[in-house]
Amino acid sequence: MSKFTAPKASPTGPITKGSPEQLAYMKDMELDFGVTTDKIKAVKDHFLKEMNKGLNHEGQTLPMIPSYVEGRLTGEEEGHYLALDLGGTNLRVVLVTLEGNGKFKTVSTKARVSEDLKTGPMRDLCDYIADCVDTFLTEQNLDNIEHELPLGFTFSFPVLQTKVNRGTLQQWTKGFSCTGAVNKDPVLLLQDALLRKHVPVKVTALVNDTVGTLLSNAYQKPATIAGLILGTGSNGAYIEKMDKIGKWKGGATTSDEMIINMEFGAFDCERVVLPLTRFDNKLDRKSINPHKQIFEKLISGMYLGDIVRNIVTDMMDRNLLFNDTQQHTEIISAHYAFETAFMSHIEADDTADLQITREVLDTNLNLVNVKDEELRIIKRLVELVGTRAARLAGTAIAAIVEHTGIDADGVDIGIDGSLYEFYPSFEDRMYDAIGELMPQFPDIRKVVRLGLARDGSGVGAALTACVAHRTLNHQ
Repeated sequence: MSKFTAPKASPTGPITKGSPEQLAYMKDMELDFGVTTDKIKAVKDHFLKEMNKGLNHEGQTLPMIPSYVEGRLTGEEEGHYLALDLGGTNLRVVLVTLEGNGKFKTVSTKARVSEDLKTGPMRDLCDYIADCVDTFLTEQNLDNIEHELPLGFTFSFPVLQTKVNRGTLQQWTKGFSCTGAVNKDPVLLLQDALLRKHVPVKVTALVNDTVGTLLSNAYQKPATIAGLILGTGSNGAYIEKMDKIGKWKGGATTSDEMIINMEFGAFDCERVVLPLTRFDNKLDRKSINPHKQIFEKLISGMYLGDIVRNIVTDMMDRNLLFNDTQQHTEIISAHYAFETAFMSHIEADDTADLQITREVLDTNLNLVNVKDEELRIIKRLVELVGTRAARLAGTAIAAIVEHTGIDADGVDIGIDGSLYEFYPSFEDRMYDAIGELMPQFPDIRKVVRLGLARDGSGVGAALTACVAHRTLNHQ
């Protein structure tokens, strides 16, 4: 069971008051966004088929990327391991001290990555990173150790991985454009800088943050089979048997298991089974990556608010909402103006007159003097979109659990991300869907144990370095 407690939603249920036109429109929305048990069964079945395709053939919609991270954690591992997280404006260095018995301590530091470093030569960026690591080790009194410290490098850019500690940068994203890096191995470039500066660190793993999420859960809960990120974006990773990875061409491994990075945000880009509405199609069409990451666009924090906004503006165009000539509608007419954070506040609103919902609309969107029935409509739309997202996310989990198999002892699943942690009743709604898909287990929470696994890119990366270090020593 989760130790954290996400807030609870205060449901309003289907709309019963309003004009005949409003009621007819909302009835359609209930049908469009309601995801029945039969529907999620169809989604789960297709998800399972796509998993198997991706495991056996390259270039599939679900890429099912082998992470080269072999074997499992027992929770008894000990020692110092480092993580380096580069993926945006800040660079983070984390020292994780594993104490065995599922216990660990962490200490970390952050450094800003300037625009000059983001756009200059890669050598300069790597030298800066090496200096940051060196300073950090000195602060932690680890600069004179006898052996090299293993480091897990969370490098959040598109990389074609060829070994646990080897990969090729395919392209830069997120405002980075360093020269001398594309088509090169970021691990070797960083290791060169560490060697030049005599920093006693060996980069033993190139880390995907979803794989890290799985491992950060597994050290404390060895029955962990999967890790998910449900935040701004979405992804999943799970432990697979080597004999099921038909496309594997990497030769002999030290274990009969490997973590697979699913990249499941791309699921069903062919639009075979997902319950897409015209509002989802509009969001996709106007996104920076049309026809890609379709599943992610239905379940992720980056997009949910804009789906609601698309419905609201459609109702406005039909004079079903905010048709008072004095109403200010400029802000809500802009893309991504209705944030998923607003949805969280609205879902949690348990006031009789929906005062919190009123304040959200007034303060953030300049929508004033909103009528009571309009507030209820907005709250219901938010509920429909939020519930659909959670049920579909739960469906992905049920598919992973069915694929890997489950016995009476059950499994643990680590989840990181703001949607899972903060969105009201997101976990409860996920469990509703998982329970409907696995009716053979009367108490689903005891056998599929979801839990918050924070910091896959830090703690998880250090644990990946630990697993990779063990594998390299066994080879």
